[in-house]
Amino acid sequence: MERILVSACLFGRPVRYDGAAKPVHGALFERWRAEGRLVPFCPEVSGGLPVPRPPAELTGPAAAVLDGTAGVRTDTGADVTDPFVRGARLALETAERAGARMAILKEGSPSCATRHTYDGTFTGTRIPGAGITTTLLQRSGIRVFNENELDAAADYLAELER
Repeated sequence: MERILVSACLFGRPVRYDGAAKPVHGALFERWRAEGRLVPFCPEVSGGLPVPRPPAELTGPAAAVLDGTAGVRTDTGADVTDPFVRGARLALETAERAGARMAILKEGSPSCATRHTYDGTFTGTRIPGAGITTTLLQRSGIRVFNENELDAAADYLAELER
């Protein structure tokens, strides 16, 4: 059985920066949960950040953060790059241990975004780009979807299980 790494907040755990969860509802997600496919993980908490925590945004592309030429800062200017990178590495280790070849992660997060992040100004301005964990997983060959792409994730899962 294929396993799926999933953002812990989507699984229903209150681990987001604001102390909330963003649970996914729907028959497909619930079936995967019941089948034991889902491997919940929060890179930010696993990297050492508390709940709640100040909001954080990337100062450059996630690839640059992983390569050490950009960072992650909170809205007060604190550098939280190290816990974000550590959490991404732990997410990859968790996926590899579980044998997960795909993930479903929270869109918009500086860790988990697949399509857009925020521009680092804390004004709510979205820009195209992936989060740090997503980028690291993709570099390692793990296919990443967001919570709005469950049908595409299901199609990919069916491909993997052929």
